[in-house]
Amino acid sequence: MGSRRGRQQQHHAAAEGSQPPHPQPAAAGRGGRAQQAPQRGGRGGNQGRPSPVHEAHHQQPRGRPGEHPARGHARGVTGTRPQQYPRAGAATGGQGSSTGSSSPLAPELRQAMEAPHALPQASPLQAGPSQSPPEIQPMEERKLAEATAGHQVVPAIPSSTKSLRFPLRPGKGSVGTSCLVKANHFFAELPDRDLHQYDVSITPEVTSRVLSRAIIKELVNLHKQSYLGGRLPVYDGRKSLYTAGPLPFTSQEFHITLLDDDDGSGSERRRREFKVVIKFAARADLHRLQLFLAGRHAEAPQEALQVLDIVLRELPSARYAPFGRSFFSPDLGRRQPLGDGLESWRGFYQSIRPTQMGLSLNIDMSATAFIEPLPVIEFVAQLLNSDIHSRPLSDAERVKIKKALRGVKVEVTHRGNMRRKYRISGLTTQATRELTFPVDEGGAMKSVVQYFQETYGFAIQHTYLPCLQVGNQQRPNYLPMEVCKIVEGQRYSKRLNQNQIRALLEETCQHPRVRERNIIQMVKHNAYEKDDYAQEFGITISDRLASVEARILPAPRLKYNETGREKDCLPRVGQWNMKNKKMVNGGKVRSWICVNFARNVQESVVREFCHELALMCQASGMDFAREPVLPPLYARPDQVERALKARYHDAMNVLGPQRRELDLLIGILPDNNGSLYGDLKRVCEIDLGIVSQCCCTKQVFKMNKQILANLALKINVKVGGRNTVLVDAVSRRIPLVTDRPTIIFGADVTHPHPGEDSSPSIAAVVASQDWPEVTKYAGLVSAQAHRQELIEDLYKVCQDPQRGTVSGGMIRELLISFKRSTGEKPQRIIFYRDGVSEGQFYQVLLYELNAIRKACASLEANYQPKVTFVVVQKRHHTRLFAHNHNDQNSIDRSGNILPGTVVDSKICHPTEFDFYLCSHAGIKGTSRPAHYHVLWDENNFSADELQTLTNNLCYTYARCTRSVSIVPPAYYAHLAAFRARFYMEPETSDSGSVASGPAGRGPQSASRSTRAPGGAAVRPLPALKDNVKKVMFYC
Repeated sequence: MGSRRGRQQQHHAAAEGSQPPHPQPAAAGRGGRAQQAPQRGGRGGNQGRPSPVHEAHHQQPRGRPGEHPARGHARGVTGTRPQQYPRAGAATGGQGSSTGSSSPLAPELRQAMEAPHALPQASPLQAGPSQSPPEIQPMEERKLAEATAGHQVVPAIPSSTKSLRFPLRPGKGSVGTSCLVKANHFFAELPDRDLHQYDVSITPEVTSRVLSRAIIKELVNLHKQSYLGGRLPVYDGRKSLYTAGPLPFTSQEFHITLLDDDDGSGSERRRREFKVVIKFAARADLHRLQLFLAGRHAEAPQEALQVLDIVLRELPSARYAPFGRSFFSPDLGRRQPLGDGLESWRGFYQSIRPTQMGLSLNIDMSATAFIEPLPVIEFVAQLLNSDIHSRPLSDAERVKIKKALRGVKVEVTHRGNMRRKYRISGLTTQATRELTFPVDEGGAMKSVVQYFQETYGFAIQHTYLPCLQVGNQQRPNYLPMEVCKIVEGQRYSKRLNQNQIRALLEETCQHPRVRERNIIQMVKHNAYEKDDYAQEFGITISDRLASVEARILPAPRLKYNETGREKDCLPRVGQWNMKNKKMVNGGKVRSWICVNFARNVQESVVREFCHELALMCQASGMDFAREPVLPPLYARPDQVERALKARYHDAMNVLGPQRRELDLLIGILPDNNGSLYGDLKRVCEIDLGIVSQCCCTKQVFKMNKQILANLALKINVKVGGRNTVLVDAVSRRIPLVTDRPTIIFGADVTHPHPGEDSSPSIAAVVASQDWPEVTKYAGLVSAQAHRQELIEDLYKVCQDPQRGTVSGGMIRELLISFKRSTGEKPQRIIFYRDGVSEGQFYQVLLYELNAIRKACASLEANYQPKVTFVVVQKRHHTRLFAHNHNDQNSIDRSGNILPGTVVDSKICHPTEFDFYLCSHAGIKGTSRPAHYHVLWDENNFSADELQTLTNNLCYTYARCTRSVSIVPPAYYAHLAAFRARFYMEPETSDSGSVASGPAGRGPQSASRSTRAPGGAAVRPLPALKDNVKKVMFYC
């Protein structure tokens, strides 16, 4: 939702009417083999290829010069560090021993501190004093890897995007039951025309795409048959125009006159003159595109793909409201109110993609929020959810209105047919009855109320309300709210509240059969065969969904405790339950308390709920005390911090003399609790050092066994237990994981919501801490520059006055933590990276793979475990449907394809190693498969090995007895980043609470500082208490 990983949306640009004169009120292949392949350029999207860098380790986010500055240190595990990891950069006499204590320590969620702590003392392996870690050049890395005992040759990291090639597909998978599915991809036949690109220059400069398109449209209307030689060009709205074949000139100047829209005043419409220069730029090579689609060319010709995309967008851009790659219109489906003056419009997503079957057009249904075209008075009443017709506004209400209306376009209604349009810039602090303005040079003043009465015969009724300010702030013009109506077609790009999100999801949530039918109807409605632009360029689009071969991977067997009646379990259709099973490692909760923040839950109900929850935890295999340390306490939601600290103090007065600690806090929250959930987590984890489990009121009243069992799962991992593990992991039967020590990372970056221009982005990295089970994950988070996608703190070096050069970073600390927990050094790294768009693949891989390499080298000379780097994508529009919706053996209960369905042919990349995996059973609506794309593979996974591993891991998610839609380490990283935002800005977090918290929940906090683009320091995240860091409290 928030997005993680979200792109900030743009307002729909529109030409504005003229302003009234001031001062009057307004009147109106495989790892190693693939690295030597030919060069390739950047990926799709408008971002293009990132600038080449001379050396991989100098790749900087946002083009910052020089070495990446140190920004604090990921605090390490408590206790002594392993002597097998000598000091950074020290010479060693050989590879460190892999022996050590193998006692199963709980994973630790460690965090980054502002200043790195000291490195471990020199071990017997060290042969000299501490020195800075070496700068690893690509060829040096290969030599280091070759010199490492027991390691195979590690391919060098390419120095720039020009020498980078992603792994080729290592053949297609064969494991699983074969089946057919349909995908919302429509075959697009390549044109046989020459594509020509022309540069467009418009004078005076135009910033609005709408106005630019209007100018070029007029030019084409006037000169198509003459100067343009009968060609019908397409235009990207900015600087480029494309034709199917050459124009009869290489450069030509045109003069175009546009008339402003008729505002109904009867006055003469304003004429605007523009000079347009069209100049030949280049030819788009379709032959290279054909070679690429056939797998005989390494580089995707982005220019040709971009032209074809623009051609197919030209007609819908004229018909509908375009935003991003989607088009919306009230004519494409019913409008639905979302509340607070917003409504949803339906639309469709469209994108042309290179695939194994050739070019395909990806079409999907979509919906988004628009501002209702209401009178401003009605909009404000809905926004405040109160009657404003008889009272002035409070300061808080004025701020809320100003935030909602700034930038919104309105039209005046008090002048009959004259509907002049203005854009709101602000709100007056004074009421309308108090506003005056000078009417002449002598300084004579007139009130706004008097002006409207005398000039227009309009009596302002709501004089106690503020006026809208339009125009610039230096010379503001005033419009009373009651004379303004919001112009239709304005997308709302700010943050939606929980009720609006819920209403929008209801609108977009469609049964697979219905969604498939709507997509087919949309393709027929778009009538690409009658599209003049598609015909001009010779593009034909199929009207049938692609039929794709797929396989259903088998579910893994799960191990539970030997003391339970069922010692293992084979999930059915992506789910199972805890009946007759006990957690494989039950945690201990000897002392706990409960605080109730829900006024409508009586004390007797709270006591019964706590008793039943304690019994369920015991029955599930936990060592759980039946009675709390103190009786449950009711507290007011607006006093959460005071209540929690007071109750914690009371509990410690009881436990202190016994030298015991408080293990758990249970919080009962109202169903709609605003910022209460985030406040509770912040106080417990930052101030008190205690894990907590939140439950919402409706679950307390239901109190059925399913709810209690789910709560027990979450509590167990928060107190250091483990719910289940893969049978194949325990018996060492997972290829490329259980044969030698392997660590699995998950990483994600979440960005602030649209409109929050100064908030930092939050990066999170988690890593498995148990081997061979790969079930427990420790994590780190870091605040970084606003909307920065590269994870800046994976590895860093800083200078300390006493200790000299000190290495730090999240990767390094998690590797050390793995060694302490397992007694083994990782010999393999599998890195699942979430939230990366295709246009960022090269940039992210170059920077983050290099950081991983440096972190490893800083721990021990020649230490270079082999890395597999996989991007996980959920924000795509590919949907898979059962080939026959009536075949009950090919669908789950929700009508979706079965969990474990994997596709690595036809709709996938022509040559690279990627696949779609639907690892979960659908619940409501149409399931979205995860897309996994391998960007680096030194471990040489086969298709079956990586697909099976990824699918099996999806059954180890700790919070429920269901397989999940994305691989758990990536899921945990997202939760970690989300939780950190509660610590940073609790006043703005309004996600509702459920049994385990809101839709996004996760760990961790750090105390590191980074730099924002303007040079200001990013506010560091507060530090977590040590005892909280030791467990997976983010679940």
